[in-house]
Amino acid sequence: MSKLEVHDSWRAILGGEFEQAYFRELSKFLHQEYANKVIYPPREQVFSAFACDISKVRVVIIGQDPYHGPGQANGLAFSVHSGVAIPPSLRNIFKEIHDDIGAPIPNSGDLTRWAKQGVLLLNNTLTVEAHLAGSHRGHGWETFTQHIIEYLNANSDHLVFILWGRDARSKKPLIDTKKHLVIESAHPSPLSAHNGFFGSKCFSRCNMQLKKWGKEPISW
Repeated sequence: MSKLEVHDSWRAILGGEFEQAYFRELSKFLHQEYANKVIYPPREQVFSAFACDISKVRVVIIGQDPYHGPGQANGLAFSVHSGVAIPPSLRNIFKEIHDDIGAPIPNSGDLTRWAKQGVLLLNNTLTVEAHLAGSHRGHGWETFTQHIIEYLNANSDHLVFILWGRDARSKKPLIDTKKHLVIESAHPSPLSAHNGFFGSKCFSRCNMQLKKWGKEPISW
């Protein structure tokens, strides 16, 4: 996957966040981190989730933080570049898709094809230090993600929010469940997938609701 440019439809929204005090502090922190440590994803891919047209967003999947291994994180939650070994969480996602709707398990973990269909793949924290999961929590990214969800909740009609794991499920109070559908389950990580992710049928449930709203289902 090549670099994905932020779509023009997001620029005013993101620009408003970049001007806020919390984000200025976050930017200072990130400048130091990228200058002195190995940070993922590469700086130019941090906002790749926003390459989609905001008016086309139909589904929002909230992740935790980016993959922290070399060459994995590409700015889309759960996604890796084509040719990179598929991480365990994504393998479990593909397995559940297969078990849920019968789709074949792909050879590539690049989820750009989902993003192009209007699936916003947004991590709760958009950066991470190499080999240190959760290392960039508490520096402002959570506020950024919260504001994006609040904006989508208020300004979009009929979205499906898919919340996997504790971090994502903590965002549920931000979502108006009278106009949006929230699907939640355990995280697809091997540590928790058997606690409710497998068998959740979140992909068929998502598409069923999109059809009810007169929207195109996602080709998972």
